[in-house]
Amino acid sequence: MGKIITLGEIMLRLSPNGNDRFVQTDIFRIIPGGGEANVAISCANYGHDAYLVTKLPKHEIGQIAVNSLRRYGVKTDYIARGGERVGLYYCETGASMRPSKVIYDRAHSAIAEANPEDFDFDAIMEGADWFHWSGITPAISDKAAELTKLACEAAKRHGVTVSVDLNFRKKLWTSEKAISIMRPLMQYVDVCIGNEEDAELCLGFKPEADVEGGETNAAGYEGIFKQMKEQFGFKYVVSTLRESFSATHNGWKALIYNGKEFYQSKRYEINPIIDRVGGGDSFSGGLIHGMLKYGEDQASALEFAVAASALKHTINGDYNLVSEDEVLSLAGGNANGRVQR
Repeated sequence: MGKIITLGEIMLRLSPNGNDRFVQTDIFRIIPGGGEANVAISCANYGHDAYLVTKLPKHEIGQIAVNSLRRYGVKTDYIARGGERVGLYYCETGASMRPSKVIYDRAHSAIAEANPEDFDFDAIMEGADWFHWSGITPAISDKAAELTKLACEAAKRHGVTVSVDLNFRKKLWTSEKAISIMRPLMQYVDVCIGNEEDAELCLGFKPEADVEGGETNAAGYEGIFKQMKEQFGFKYVVSTLRESFSATHNGWKALIYNGKEFYQSKRYEINPIIDRVGGGDSFSGGLIHGMLKYGEDQASALEFAVAASALKHTINGDYNLVSEDEVLSLAGGNANGRVQR
Protein backbone atom coordinates (compact mmCIF):
# COMPACT_ATOMS: atom_id res chain seq x y z
CA MET A 1 0.00 0.00 0.00
CA GLY A 2 1.11 3.55 -0.65
CA LYS A 3 2.02 6.70 1.23
CA ILE A 4 -0.62 9.29 0.32
CA ILE A 5 -0.40 12.98 1.22
CA THR A 6 -3.34 15.41 1.21
CA LEU A 7 -3.19 19.14 1.97
CA GLY A 8 -6.13 21.23 3.10
CA GLU A 9 -8.45 22.45 5.80
CA ILE A 10 -10.37 20.22 8.17
CA MET A 11 -13.39 22.03 9.58
CA LEU A 12 -16.12 21.26 12.06
CA ARG A 13 -19.53 20.96 10.45
CA LEU A 14 -22.48 21.94 12.62
CA SER A 15 -25.72 20.31 11.52
CA PRO A 16 -29.26 20.16 12.89
CA ASN A 17 -30.62 16.68 13.55
CA GLY A 18 -32.21 14.90 10.61
CA ASN A 19 -33.78 17.28 8.13
CA ASP A 20 -34.46 20.11 10.59
CA ARG A 21 -33.92 23.65 9.35
CA PHE A 22 -31.36 25.96 10.97
CA VAL A 23 -34.03 28.25 12.42
CA GLN A 24 -35.96 25.46 14.16
CA THR A 25 -33.10 23.60 15.84
CA ASP A 26 -31.61 24.14 19.28
CA ILE A 27 -29.01 21.36 18.87
CA PHE A 28 -26.11 21.10 16.41
CA ARG A 29 -24.17 17.89 15.83
CA ILE A 30 -20.39 18.33 15.42
CA ILE A 31 -19.19 16.49 12.29
CA PRO A 32 -15.51 16.98 11.37
CA GLY A 33 -14.70 17.06 7.68
CA GLY A 34 -13.19 18.90 4.74
CA GLY A 35 -12.27 18.04 1.16
CA GLU A 36 -8.77 16.68 1.61
CA ALA A 37 -9.44 15.20 5.05
CA ASN A 38 -12.30 13.22 3.51
CA VAL A 39 -9.95 11.89 0.80
CA ALA A 40 -7.39 10.89 3.43
CA ILE A 41 -10.05 9.00 5.42
CA SER A 42 -11.04 7.01 2.30
CA CYS A 43 -7.42 6.12 1.54
CA ALA A 44 -6.81 5.03 5.14
CA ASN A 45 -9.90 2.79 4.96
CA TYR A 46 -8.40 1.03 1.94
CA GLY A 47 -5.18 0.29 3.83
CA HIS A 48 -2.87 3.12 2.76
CA ASP A 49 -0.65 5.29 4.95
CA ALA A 50 -2.71 8.44 4.50
CA TYR A 51 -1.62 11.80 5.89
CA LEU A 52 -3.44 15.14 6.13
CA VAL A 53 -1.18 18.18 6.07
CA THR A 54 -2.93 21.06 7.81
CA LYS A 55 -2.67 23.44 10.77
CA LEU A 56 -4.96 23.35 13.79
CA PRO A 57 -5.03 25.30 17.07
CA LYS A 58 -3.47 23.72 20.14
CA HIS A 59 -6.73 23.97 22.12
CA GLU A 60 -9.37 21.28 22.59
CA ILE A 61 -11.49 22.33 19.62
CA GLY A 62 -8.49 21.76 17.37
CA GLN A 63 -7.99 18.42 19.11
CA ILE A 64 -11.52 17.33 18.14
CA ALA A 65 -10.43 17.50 14.49
CA VAL A 66 -7.12 15.70 15.13
CA ASN A 67 -8.86 12.94 17.10
CA SER A 68 -11.45 12.35 14.36
CA LEU A 69 -8.66 11.73 11.84
CA ARG A 70 -6.84 9.36 14.19
CA ARG A 71 -10.06 7.48 14.92
CA TYR A 72 -10.25 6.36 11.28
CA GLY A 73 -6.55 5.72 10.78
CA VAL A 74 -5.29 8.93 9.14
CA LYS A 75 -1.76 9.80 10.21
CA THR A 76 -1.39 13.22 11.85
CA ASP A 77 2.42 13.49 11.97
CA TYR A 78 2.50 16.49 9.61
CA ILE A 79 -0.22 18.56 11.28
CA ALA A 80 1.17 21.84 12.61
CA ARG A 81 -0.38 23.11 15.84
CA GLY A 82 -1.04 26.78 16.42
CA GLY A 83 -3.22 29.60 15.17
CA GLU A 84 -6.45 30.94 16.56
CA ARG A 85 -9.39 28.94 15.27
CA VAL A 86 -10.83 25.92 13.53
CA GLY A 87 -12.96 26.71 10.48
CA LEU A 88 -16.67 26.03 10.92
CA TYR A 89 -19.48 25.45 8.51
CA TYR A 90 -23.16 24.96 9.06
CA CYS A 91 -25.00 22.41 6.91
CA GLU A 92 -28.75 21.96 6.72
CA THR A 93 -29.71 18.65 5.10
CA GLY A 94 -32.34 19.05 2.40
CA ALA A 95 -35.01 16.61 1.31
CA SER A 96 -37.03 16.06 -1.84
CA MET A 97 -37.28 19.40 -3.68
CA ARG A 98 -35.58 21.39 -0.86
CA PRO A 99 -31.80 21.48 -1.44
CA SER A 100 -29.19 21.22 1.30
CA LYS A 101 -27.69 24.52 2.41
CA VAL A 102 -24.19 25.43 3.59
CA ILE A 103 -23.10 28.55 5.50
CA TYR A 104 -19.35 29.06 6.01
CA ASP A 105 -17.71 30.54 9.10
CA ARG A 106 -14.09 29.80 8.22
CA ALA A 107 -12.27 33.13 7.85
CA HIS A 108 -8.91 33.39 9.68
CA SER A 109 -8.69 29.68 10.44
CA ALA A 110 -5.30 28.28 11.45
CA ILE A 111 -4.54 26.81 8.01
CA ALA A 112 -5.64 30.01 6.24
CA GLU A 113 -2.96 31.90 8.17
CA ALA A 114 -0.28 29.19 8.17
CA ASN A 115 3.26 30.03 7.00
CA PRO A 116 5.65 27.98 4.83
CA GLU A 117 7.95 27.40 7.81
CA ASP A 118 5.13 25.42 9.51
CA PHE A 119 5.81 22.54 7.09
CA ASP A 120 8.86 20.73 5.73
CA PHE A 121 7.41 19.69 2.38
CA ASP A 122 10.55 17.83 1.28
CA ALA A 123 10.34 15.62 4.36
CA ILE A 124 6.58 15.21 3.85
CA MET A 125 6.93 14.13 0.21
CA GLU A 126 9.90 11.81 0.86
CA GLY A 127 8.83 8.30 -0.12
CA ALA A 128 5.29 9.39 -1.00
CA ASP A 129 3.38 7.74 -3.85
CA TRP A 130 0.61 10.28 -4.28
CA PHE A 131 -0.21 13.89 -3.42
CA HIS A 132 -3.81 15.13 -3.62
CA TRP A 133 -5.15 18.66 -3.23
CA SER A 134 -8.27 20.51 -4.30
CA GLY A 135 -9.21 23.96 -5.53
CA ILE A 136 -10.62 24.66 -2.07
CA THR A 137 -7.16 24.90 -0.47
CA PRO A 138 -5.71 27.79 -2.52
CA ALA A 139 -9.12 29.50 -2.32
CA ILE A 140 -8.93 29.73 1.48
CA SER A 141 -6.28 32.48 1.47
CA ASP A 142 -3.25 33.76 -0.43
CA LYS A 143 -1.05 32.07 2.20
CA ALA A 144 -2.78 28.74 1.61
CA ALA A 145 -2.29 29.19 -2.14
CA GLU A 146 1.45 29.65 -1.55
CA LEU A 147 1.52 26.47 0.58
CA THR A 148 -0.21 24.58 -2.24
CA LYS A 149 2.44 25.72 -4.73
CA LEU A 150 5.31 24.75 -2.39
CA ALA A 151 3.73 21.33 -1.80
CA CYS A 152 3.32 20.73 -5.56
CA GLU A 153 6.93 21.72 -6.22
CA ALA A 154 8.17 19.35 -3.50
CA ALA A 155 5.97 16.55 -4.84
CA LYS A 156 7.53 16.93 -8.29
CA ARG A 157 11.06 16.98 -6.82
CA HIS A 158 10.31 13.61 -5.22
CA GLY A 159 8.61 12.05 -8.26
CA VAL A 160 5.19 11.92 -6.59
CA THR A 161 2.00 11.57 -8.68
CA VAL A 162 -0.18 14.68 -8.18
CA SER A 163 -3.97 14.81 -8.44
CA VAL A 164 -6.30 17.79 -8.15
CA ASP A 165 -10.04 18.04 -7.66
CA LEU A 166 -10.81 21.45 -9.20
CA ASN A 167 -13.76 21.99 -6.82
CA PHE A 168 -14.70 25.61 -7.59
CA ARG A 169 -16.33 27.28 -4.56
CA LYS A 170 -17.97 30.57 -5.46
CA LYS A 171 -18.35 31.51 -1.77
CA LEU A 172 -14.55 31.49 -1.40
CA TRP A 173 -13.29 33.31 -4.50
CA THR A 174 -14.18 34.69 -7.91
CA SER A 175 -13.57 32.85 -11.15
CA GLU A 176 -10.99 35.50 -12.15
CA LYS A 177 -9.00 34.95 -8.95
CA ALA A 178 -9.31 31.19 -9.29
CA ILE A 179 -7.97 31.22 -12.85
CA SER A 180 -4.98 33.41 -11.89
CA ILE A 181 -3.98 30.98 -9.11
CA MET A 182 -5.07 27.61 -10.50
CA ARG A 183 -3.82 27.75 -14.09
CA PRO A 184 -0.11 28.03 -13.14
CA LEU A 185 -0.54 25.11 -10.70
CA MET A 186 -1.73 22.76 -13.45
CA GLN A 187 1.87 22.22 -14.64
CA TYR A 188 2.36 19.97 -11.57
CA VAL A 189 -0.84 17.93 -12.04
CA ASP A 190 -0.96 14.38 -13.45
CA VAL A 191 -4.61 13.54 -12.72
CA CYS A 192 -7.27 16.25 -13.07
CA ILE A 193 -10.71 15.64 -11.58
CA GLY A 194 -13.51 18.09 -12.33
CA ASN A 195 -16.49 18.70 -14.57
CA GLU A 196 -16.62 21.15 -17.45
CA GLU A 197 -18.05 23.89 -15.22
CA ASP A 198 -15.12 23.56 -12.78
CA ALA A 199 -12.69 23.63 -15.73
CA GLU A 200 -14.21 26.86 -17.02
CA LEU A 201 -14.43 28.63 -13.65
CA CYS A 202 -11.06 27.43 -12.27
CA LEU A 203 -8.95 27.24 -15.41
CA GLY A 204 -10.67 29.57 -17.87
CA PHE A 205 -11.08 26.54 -20.11
CA LYS A 206 -13.88 26.99 -22.66
CA PRO A 207 -14.52 23.80 -24.61
CA GLU A 208 -15.47 23.82 -28.26
CA ALA A 209 -18.07 21.12 -27.57
CA ASP A 210 -21.33 22.21 -25.98
CA VAL A 211 -22.47 20.34 -22.90
CA GLU A 212 -25.67 21.60 -21.32
CA GLY A 213 -26.00 21.87 -17.54
CA GLY A 214 -27.35 18.57 -16.23
CA GLU A 215 -26.76 16.94 -19.62
CA THR A 216 -24.89 13.66 -19.29
CA ASN A 217 -24.03 13.07 -22.91
CA ALA A 218 -20.66 11.36 -22.66
CA ALA A 219 -19.77 12.00 -26.28
CA GLY A 220 -19.54 15.73 -25.60
CA TYR A 221 -17.08 15.08 -22.81
CA GLU A 222 -14.68 13.10 -24.96
CA GLY A 223 -13.87 16.22 -26.97
CA ILE A 224 -13.61 18.33 -23.83
CA PHE A 225 -11.22 15.87 -22.16
CA LYS A 226 -8.98 15.75 -25.25
CA GLN A 227 -8.76 19.54 -25.33
CA MET A 228 -7.99 19.72 -21.58
CA LYS A 229 -5.26 17.11 -21.92
CA GLU A 230 -3.67 18.97 -24.83
CA GLN A 231 -3.87 22.37 -23.14
CA PHE A 232 -2.62 21.39 -19.67
CA GLY A 233 -0.65 18.17 -20.24
CA PHE A 234 -2.61 15.99 -17.81
CA LYS A 235 -2.04 12.23 -17.93
CA TYR A 236 -5.64 11.56 -16.96
CA VAL A 237 -8.78 13.71 -17.10
CA VAL A 238 -11.69 12.53 -14.97
CA SER A 239 -15.19 13.78 -14.23
CA THR A 240 -18.20 12.63 -12.26
CA LEU A 241 -21.65 13.18 -13.75
CA ARG A 242 -24.45 13.85 -11.29
CA GLU A 243 -28.07 13.84 -12.43
CA SER A 244 -29.95 15.70 -9.71
CA PHE A 245 -33.61 14.70 -9.74
CA SER A 246 -34.09 15.94 -6.17
CA ALA A 247 -32.05 16.48 -3.00
CA THR A 248 -32.56 12.80 -2.15
CA HIS A 249 -32.51 11.17 -5.61
CA ASN A 250 -29.50 11.35 -7.94
CA GLY A 251 -28.06 9.47 -10.87
CA TRP A 252 -24.29 9.00 -10.61
CA LYS A 253 -21.55 7.89 -13.03
CA ALA A 254 -18.11 9.03 -14.17
CA LEU A 255 -15.80 9.36 -17.18
CA ILE A 256 -12.04 9.01 -17.61
CA TYR A 257 -9.62 9.68 -20.47
CA ASN A 258 -5.93 8.72 -20.63
CA GLY A 259 -5.07 10.18 -24.03
CA LYS A 260 -5.82 6.91 -25.79
CA GLU A 261 -9.11 5.54 -24.49
CA PHE A 262 -12.24 7.23 -23.20
CA TYR A 263 -14.14 5.14 -20.65
CA GLN A 264 -17.59 5.64 -19.12
CA SER A 265 -18.50 3.88 -15.87
CA LYS A 266 -21.74 2.17 -15.12
CA ARG A 267 -24.48 4.37 -13.68
CA TYR A 268 -25.89 4.17 -10.17
CA GLU A 269 -29.33 5.29 -9.10
CA ILE A 270 -28.97 6.68 -5.57
CA ASN A 271 -32.32 6.95 -3.83
CA PRO A 272 -32.69 7.88 -1.04
CA ILE A 273 -29.55 9.94 -0.43
CA ILE A 274 -28.66 10.08 3.27
CA ASP A 275 -25.86 12.68 2.97
CA ARG A 276 -24.18 13.80 -0.25
CA VAL A 277 -21.57 16.04 1.40
CA GLY A 278 -18.19 14.48 0.68
CA GLY A 279 -19.47 12.53 -2.33
CA GLY A 280 -16.89 14.02 -4.67
CA ASP A 281 -14.11 13.52 -2.12
CA SER A 282 -15.02 9.85 -1.74
CA PHE A 283 -14.75 9.58 -5.53
CA SER A 284 -11.24 11.09 -5.45
CA GLY A 285 -10.19 8.75 -2.64
CA GLY A 286 -11.54 5.76 -4.54
CA LEU A 287 -9.80 6.85 -7.73
CA ILE A 288 -6.43 7.25 -5.98
CA HIS A 289 -6.73 3.76 -4.50
CA GLY A 290 -7.94 2.34 -7.80
CA MET A 291 -5.06 3.87 -9.76
CA LEU A 292 -2.46 2.65 -7.26
CA LYS A 293 -4.01 -0.83 -7.24
CA TYR A 294 -4.86 -1.32 -10.92
CA GLY A 295 -2.11 0.75 -12.54
CA GLU A 296 -2.82 1.36 -16.23
CA ASP A 297 -6.27 -0.27 -16.00
CA GLN A 298 -8.21 2.98 -15.85
CA ALA A 299 -11.59 1.24 -16.25
CA SER A 300 -11.16 -0.78 -13.03
CA ALA A 301 -9.89 2.29 -11.18
CA LEU A 302 -12.91 4.33 -12.29
CA GLU A 303 -15.45 1.63 -11.45
CA PHE A 304 -13.98 1.37 -7.95
CA ALA A 305 -14.19 5.16 -7.50
CA VAL A 306 -17.80 5.39 -8.70
CA ALA A 307 -18.95 2.49 -6.51
CA ALA A 308 -17.14 4.00 -3.49
CA SER A 309 -18.77 7.39 -3.99
CA ALA A 310 -22.22 5.87 -4.57
CA LEU A 311 -21.88 4.18 -1.17
CA LYS A 312 -20.82 7.48 0.45
CA HIS A 313 -24.25 8.96 -0.34
CA THR A 314 -25.72 6.43 2.11
CA ILE A 315 -23.53 7.50 5.06
CA ASN A 316 -24.03 10.41 7.45
CA GLY A 317 -21.18 12.90 7.83
CA ASP A 318 -18.32 13.92 5.52
CA TYR A 319 -16.33 10.69 5.76
CA ASN A 320 -16.81 7.63 3.55
CA LEU A 321 -16.63 4.85 6.12
CA VAL A 322 -16.50 1.83 3.81
CA SER A 323 -13.97 -0.95 3.32
CA GLU A 324 -12.39 -2.03 0.07
CA ASP A 325 -14.40 -5.28 0.18
CA GLU A 326 -17.69 -3.38 0.45
CA VAL A 327 -16.79 -1.22 -2.55
CA LEU A 328 -15.68 -4.23 -4.61
CA SER A 329 -18.94 -6.01 -3.78
CA LEU A 330 -20.99 -3.11 -5.15
CA ALA A 331 -18.72 -2.57 -8.15
CA GLY A 332 -19.16 -6.27 -8.90
CA GLY A 333 -22.92 -5.84 -9.13
CA ASN A 334 -24.17 -6.55 -5.60
CA ALA A 335 -26.52 -3.60 -5.07
CA ASN A 336 -29.56 -5.37 -3.63
CA GLY A 337 -28.96 -4.15 -0.05
CA ARG A 338 -29.77 -7.53 1.50
CA VAL A 339 -28.62 -8.16 5.05
CA GLN A 340 -25.16 -9.77 5.04
CA ARG A 341 -25.37 -12.66 7.52
